[in-house]
Amino acid sequence: MSIHPEPWLHVDATLIVADKAAGLLAVPGRGEAGQTSLAAQAQRCFADALVVHRLDMATSGLMLFARGALMQRALSMAFEARRIDKRYEAVVEGLLDGDTGEIDLPLAADWPNRPRQVVDHERGKPSLTRWRVLECDVQTRRTRLSLQPVTGRSHQLRVHLASIGHAIVGDALYAAPAVAAAAPRLLLHASELGFEHPLTMLPLRFHSAPTF
Repeated sequence: MSIHPEPWLHVDATLIVADKAAGLLAVPGRGEAGQTSLAAQAQRCFADALVVHRLDMATSGLMLFARGALMQRALSMAFEARRIDKRYEAVVEGLLDGDTGEIDLPLAADWPNRPRQVVDHERGKPSLTRWRVLECDVQTRRTRLSLQPVTGRSHQLRVHLASIGHAIVGDALYAAPAVAAAAPRLLLHASELGFEHPLTMLPLRFHSAPTF
């Protein structure tokens, strides 16, 4: 079994904020290898830790857990009501037109090719991503972006960016083979979480710097 260093950034009686490593499952999967996950690690350290949201295995960064079912419900409702602000950083292929923008494209499961998702204007769910350029490299023709997923669809950032011709570097599911092979991992990191504490109602904001 792989050993991952303790990732806890914040722990109180209500919630836990962790920094997930790339390549680590967020929640348990199939088989023996699938039992190594951040959720399992959290529950070994904190018996009442419950999952509130997930990150893709390939994505690194901030992940929120609740302490007990009541807090899980409160935090899950905050996610559903879009009262939790999530920000990501990514390195994408190509140079974007402009400094900021939005991608408003409906997404649905690509059932024959699960877990892939696709843009589907007939049966897709409304999905909105806001982006802002942080840095451009004209030599490599790559761009570092700050991303805000207003909605929280599966693979939303990855599909949205690939759909406008700027796939995330290292994305084995949605990027062209050369772009997928250009990095040893998916260059996507959950860098910020902001929300009100469910008991004190005080504003909380957590930051995690990407290592790519």
